[in-house]
Amino acid sequence: METMNSKKLADRICKALSEKRGRDIVTLYVREKTSLCDYFVIASASNAPQIKAMGERVEEVISKEYGIDPTRTEGVRDGRWAVIDYGDVIVHIFNDDTRLFYHLERLWADGQNLEKYEEETPEK
Repeated sequence: METMNSKKLADRICKALSEKRGRDIVTLYVREKTSLCDYFVIASASNAPQIKAMGERVEEVISKEYGIDPTRTEGVRDGRWAVIDYGDVIVHIFNDDTRLFYHLERLWADGQNLEKYEEETPEK
């Protein structure tokens, strides 16, 4: 198992979300704004089964690659808003309506701490 820091963990979570076709994946660096965590990772899903699949993928990958289990999970099976808490990184997976309603990016972004996830494309 490889060692990791909170940025590396957030990046790997983004990739895991993308592997299950998560949309609009962003990382928000919030360490200087709250004592809750270093990063929020936020993603959208089309429906409840996709939210569940994305949440389960994140848990599977992080457990397998880093040996870390979440300290808490909420809503993964409900399908509107899933939260997976890894201490330094908190993952939020929303359906579109719930993401628009809570709009965490508006609450926490300051113009410099938001990073959009771009899937790496293989070189040709």
